[in-house]
Order: sequence, then structure tokens, then C-alpha cells
Amino acid sequence: MYKLFLSFLLMLAYSFHVNAQSPFEEQNAKFKKVFQDDGHLGMLAAYSINGKIVWSQSAGYRDAETQKPFDENTLTRVASLAKPMTAVACMQLVEKGQLDLDLKIQTYIPFYPEHPEGIITTRMLLAHTSGMGAYEKKEEKLNEVEYATMKDAAKVFQDRPLKFKPGTEFAYTTYGYVVLGLIIEEISQMSFEDYMLKNIWEPSGMTNTSVENRSIKNENRSQCYHKKGKNKKAKLFEPYSLSNRIPAGGLETTLGDLLNFGQAVIDHTLISEVSFQEMTTVDVLPKDGNPYGCGWFLYGQKGNENALIGHGGGQIGANTQLIIVPSQKLVVVALSNTSGTSNAISKLTIELMQLSQ
Repeated sequence: MYKLFLSFLLMLAYSFHVNAQSPFEEQNAKFKKVFQDDGHLGMLAAYSINGKIVWSQSAGYRDAETQKPFDENTLTRVASLAKPMTAVACMQLVEKGQLDLDLKIQTYIPFYPEHPEGIITTRMLLAHTSGMGAYEKKEEKLNEVEYATMKDAAKVFQDRPLKFKPGTEFAYTTYGYVVLGLIIEEISQMSFEDYMLKNIWEPSGMTNTSVENRSIKNENRSQCYHKKGKNKKAKLFEPYSLSNRIPAGGLETTLGDLLNFGQAVIDHTLISEVSFQEMTTVDVLPKDGNPYGCGWFLYGQKGNENALIGHGGGQIGANTQLIIVPSQKLVVVALSNTSGTSNAISKLTIELMQLSQ
């Protein structure tokens, strides 16, 4: 349920947490323009080089009513930035010899139904070429059911016909990554969250990342805001349950943790360089926009697409973008607690990457 929450005067009263003597005038100006023009309630951006934060900026509130600032300590929804983390976890299992990307998924999750349209492999799930569909109903996207397990969540979609023969087309789907979460749980015999904590988040220094659980109160957690139209004001939105999409978009984190994840990818802390190259190999299937590897969008120029990788995300209360330039050991992150805004967050990260040169 939407609640009208902001007035124009409150928007004007927003404070920017800026050092007046900052040498990064162009970065600050671009950040401020996106924040004001898009009508974000709270926004963060930063970039690090070789693990050291070079520039960061924050503006607005994590809670407009109490005027608590949206800053580097704010816990916010990560949206689809969960997908590359899940993909890296799968590659860890490949390195351990426990997972073959090209075997049918029932090798690891025999309870999952097979489809007459063809065999689905883990690689297809990672690359969004499995034929699985996306949300079919508004009730799925704005989920109000609290699923106890991912097996329960998968029952919503697992028997649906595929959209096409697996491996023949690209179709971005959150549900495919839910199935990857099932594979991780079955192989590791751990809950998805426990596996990620031990093998992804702790080794990366991500001390504030977890599966979102709103029943556990946290004073640093951001409220969720949404804009329904370009000229509309952002409104407080009651957060729905992410339990139907945990490995694909059910996490919460902080700016620093995402920078740490990007650095861990660059340093090959989590997987080998060979595995990283496999993840960022250009798929051969045609699709609109940037090509997609295994868990990563590839933003580099043709012939050198994996020189620039990343992922974006959007859901109620979250607008996110991560970009990594491995050759420069550069990580750029932008986060907002306001959905329904434009794609300026993604453009901002590209501009910040360019300004970091």
C-alpha cells in the first residue's frame, strides 16, 4: 500500500554529505544532479581502486520521517546484484569438482521436474538461456507469501512450460537463479545463506550482507520508497517478502560490502582466474543490449567485452548498479532506496568510471 510521504519542501531540505574542499567537483556535481533530477529519497555512490575508496558520496534519508541519513552504514536491498554472487558460488562448486555446468540440473536436484521442451543445464541457468519464464502475476512480483524454503518457492513456477527450447534463446529470469540456489543447497548440504556466509561474504569481508529478514529489526535498514511516474513524488512502500527470489534478489547489504565483493572478484579471492574467464565469456546467442556471460553483464567494447563487467538491479525500494574494471582494479557502486526512477543510476556509474581515469 502506498503512503504519501514527501512534500516539495522536504525535498528541498535534503542535505548532501559533502566535503566543501573536495577535489572531486565533477563527480559530486553528477551525483547531485542524478539525486535531485530523479527524486531519490536516499542515494549512495563510491568507487575504489585496488581496494581503497577514492571517492564516495551520499545524500538524502534512509527514513524520511525520522530524517535518518542514507549513508555508508545503511543496510539496503541489493536487488539483482545477488545474481553474480550466486553465480560465483556455483563456480566454486565447479572448482571443487562437485558441479558440472553442462550436466542436466536433475543430476543435482532430482526432485526438480524435467520439461518436454528439453534438458536444462546449470550453464543455461547462469546465462538466462534455460527457457524459464519470469513472474507471471503481480502477486509473484509483489510477493506476500513467506516461503519457508526455496523448494517451496520453486513450486510456484517449476511445472510451467518453458518459453523456448533450452539453449536456443536469451530470456532474463529471476526464477532461474532460484533453481541455482537449490543446486547450491543440495550439493553443499547447507542453507543458501549459510553457504554464502562461509564461502562468499566472509572471505570477501562482507560483514553486513545477509538474506533480507524484516522480522529482525535493524536501525540501519533503509525504508523502501517507490515512484510511480516520472513527475510523481516518491512514496513509502510497504516492503514485500523476497523469500521467493533469495539467490536472485533477496539480499540486503551496504555500500562497503559491495565494494569489497568487487575487489574479491578482481583479486580472485573467491574463484580462480580461469573460472572468472569462463564466467565472462561472451555468449553466442543474440540479445538486445549488452551480452551476458554467467552471472555478469559484459559492458566492454566488441572483442573485449569482459574488460568491463557488472550488474544492475531494481525492485521496490532498490535501484542498484555495480561495475568492475579488472585491469584497473576499479570497482564502482551506486545504490538508491527508491525504485521507479530512471536508469540514471546505471549511467552515473559509467560516468564515475570514466572520471576515475
